[in-house]
Amino acid sequence: MTRIIWKKIREELILPYLQLDIKYFDLGLEYRDATNDKVTVDSAEAILKYSVGIKCATITPDEARVKEFNLKQMWKSPNGTIRNILGGTVFREPIILQRIPRPVPGWVNPIVIGRHAFGDQYRSTDFVAPGPGKLQLVFRPADGAEPTVMDVYDFKGKGVAMSMYNTDESITGFAHSSFKMALSKKLPLFMSTKNTIMKKYDGRFKDIFQEIYDSTYKKAYEEAGIYYEHRLIDDMVAQAIKSSGGFVWACKNYDGDVQSDILAQGFGSLGMMTSELITPDGNVIESEAAHGTVTRHYREWQKGNETSTNPVASIFAWTRGLLHRAKLDGNDALRAFCQDLEAACVEVIDEDGVMTKDLALAIHGKNMKREHWVITDVYMDAVNNKLKKKMAARSKQ
Repeated sequence: MTRIIWKKIREELILPYLQLDIKYFDLGLEYRDATNDKVTVDSAEAILKYSVGIKCATITPDEARVKEFNLKQMWKSPNGTIRNILGGTVFREPIILQRIPRPVPGWVNPIVIGRHAFGDQYRSTDFVAPGPGKLQLVFRPADGAEPTVMDVYDFKGKGVAMSMYNTDESITGFAHSSFKMALSKKLPLFMSTKNTIMKKYDGRFKDIFQEIYDSTYKKAYEEAGIYYEHRLIDDMVAQAIKSSGGFVWACKNYDGDVQSDILAQGFGSLGMMTSELITPDGNVIESEAAHGTVTRHYREWQKGNETSTNPVASIFAWTRGLLHRAKLDGNDALRAFCQDLEAACVEVIDEDGVMTKDLALAIHGKNMKREHWVITDVYMDAVNNKLKKKMAARSKQ
């Protein structure tokens, strides 16, 4: 469904107004399968080359999708592949609407989640033990020194196991990206782990963050009137819920995946969130919609039924990527266009009351009626009309 929406955004909200030299990579399942997923690697390398990538939501296939699309194998998440090549941190921030009630009403200020975009469960090796046996973890030093062998578990029957990893280089990049983001927004930074349980693994995250803060960012943070703290993940979750918001939260890969969805829903809608992968030096950005491909809506669209899918996150994927392009090129006109398009998306909902079904449901609940929401095309046409008015007003200034 997002691919259908993406086409309308590109052809009606972007290309009529901007002259863009777009390098296009098809990350649809069929083409990823045809190229043995090389297209995904090629797209990541292109992002590194051109400094900006703007990505539509993509499918990570399960067994059903392998059968449906007749795939050669169950290809890995394209997001995971791209993030592991780019490195950096995925920052997710709510697009705040005044009209939409918040399930967490105390969140009056934005919360930005920085999700470490490398390793952990997303690059793990998992295993189904077929029966009794000893599971071991072995590290063989590259210099030929004696290997380290660790006994993990003696299986008495069937079971499952997993091994995952991270690197000091990636954790260091995660730290720099997080500290810079909080400093740019003048917000305190919290980093959460479970180092009381995973003393060596999560403890490494905690130690690297603290070392970098003390050596590089502490003075700047004090001058800005902000601070950094490490928190246990369970303590941080409780703190976040009872807070009024207004902070950056650096999360490990899986924690960030889960907490960013909680964050989006807590502010009103999973469809109202920006997602930007930023490299440690801040020079490369890959922006995308924070949600998935909305399969349920696509099935209805296939039947010819009307669909009301929220396109705002996909529109903001374009604007956030293009804002970075504007910053790199010193292009004030492009920056102004992106700001007008973002404002149009919000004002159509907040001021005009034109919205998709998910937002209307958040307002009216079980009392929602058909007149409370519009189909996707109607919402996007309203955004386009408001954008034209904003651009006309700007041209007269």
